[in-house]
Amino acid sequence: MTKTSIRIEDYSPAWPLTFQQLKSVYQRRLGNLVTDIQHVGSTSVPGLAAKPILDIDLIISNRKTLNAVIEELDQLGYDYQGNLGIIDRESFKRRSDQVPLDGSSRYWQNHHLYVCPSDSLSLKNHLVLRDYLCQNPLKAQEYGELKKRLAQENPTDIDVYVAGKTPFILAILREAGFNNASLESIAQANKTR
Repeated sequence: MTKTSIRIEDYSPAWPLTFQQLKSVYQRRLGNLVTDIQHVGSTSVPGLAAKPILDIDLIISNRKTLNAVIEELDQLGYDYQGNLGIIDRESFKRRSDQVPLDGSSRYWQNHHLYVCPSDSLSLKNHLVLRDYLCQNPLKAQEYGELKKRLAQENPTDIDVYVAGKTPFILAILREAGFNNASLESIAQANKTR
């Protein structure tokens, strides 16, 4: 089995623009089923080097709406994958590079799509980490350098790459006030990616 290379790129101003275009597609399709749509992950932090894959969280206020969201995302060309071992973070995979199917036949940038309840630890983790890195550009630069080094040292081993980032992430979340139980849960989730 061939492993994919981990590619870290310098920040691209196209990333937030693409997110806004994707957000518009989701808003039109999902309407009131979601309460918010957030660009998270490294591509959401200005100046931060990242894998060129957008991370997007669709936020629901009521877990009972999940099935309706799954049905609508299916119509856009996403396959539901379950939580992949991370509680309250439901994952979706694109069927092709033209997903979401918005009628334009365009090819979209690669992205990971998640549905998270508004009170979930996974969502809080994503938002707090993003906001911290946005407010601390030197820490963001340090994180980018760490990711580049890890990708260079482990170019095809995503598990080693993620494990190498985890202590840095946990230190930020600890500083932001996450308790030990939450930090342990996040550390465990990073092992099940």
